[in-house]
Amino acid sequence: MAKALNYLTAGLGSLAVVVSAPAHAEVATQTDAGFVVRVTGEVAASPADAWKAFTTPALWWNPQHTFSGEAANLSMDPTANGCFCEKLPVPKGAPPTQKPGSVMHMRVVYAEPYRALRLVGGLGPLQSEAVNGTMTVTFKPVDGSGGKATRILWEYVVGGFMRYKTATISVAVDKVLAEQIAGLTKLIGPATPAAPAPALVPEALPETPAVAEPPATTDAPSYTPDPTKDDAAAGESVKSALDQLFRKKDDKLPAGR
Repeated sequence: MAKALNYLTAGLGSLAVVVSAPAHAEVATQTDAGFVVRVTGEVAASPADAWKAFTTPALWWNPQHTFSGEAANLSMDPTANGCFCEKLPVPKGAPPTQKPGSVMHMRVVYAEPYRALRLVGGLGPLQSEAVNGTMTVTFKPVDGSGGKATRILWEYVVGGFMRYKTATISVAVDKVLAEQIAGLTKLIGPATPAAPAPALVPEALPETPAVAEPPATTDAPSYTPDPTKDDAAAGESVKSALDQLFRKKDDKLPAGR
């Protein structure tokens, strides 16, 4: 087991990248009868390598969310009826005949390597409640990555009778699963975000040649208004026009008149 973990760690270490793409978790649906938590993350690995990492929880699961306090005690058999289990070491001072304990966190009911995995069971405090929990995990290549980046999506659907308020327990489960996807993403390495498309720069239009203004004409005589002369000239013009219209006739009247 240790040899297999060392091999997997070495293989995944070369896939790590510097650019960070945070994972995401949310309570997608919530009612009095249950809730749905959706978790997503994009990692810098092929679906096959992402599958291998996911099915080795000892490498990435937060030890604070284990019964033994050690993630190294976790294991997963990704085959139908396989177990997502935890080994409980024999406590110090126990009788020599005491055997190690064990916990089944979830059981595999569907396994399609490198594509989908479905497990059933109540995680953490839900194990003591009369609920059904179904976790479906899918592995899909990120578009444009050439198969070198994978989008991991898992949904945890919980329903049934429980002694917790769904508004409270759903938020707690969401927080725990957010920590797990963050640990898995950190182990493999986050996918590098696609480079933004270069901004389109409009082509420069040809400059319109400037139209030369015609030179100023200097032949026309300049005119400076003179109110005194202008009024006199206007009066003479009007007098001349009236004289032409009412020209005096010197014809003498006919005789006898």
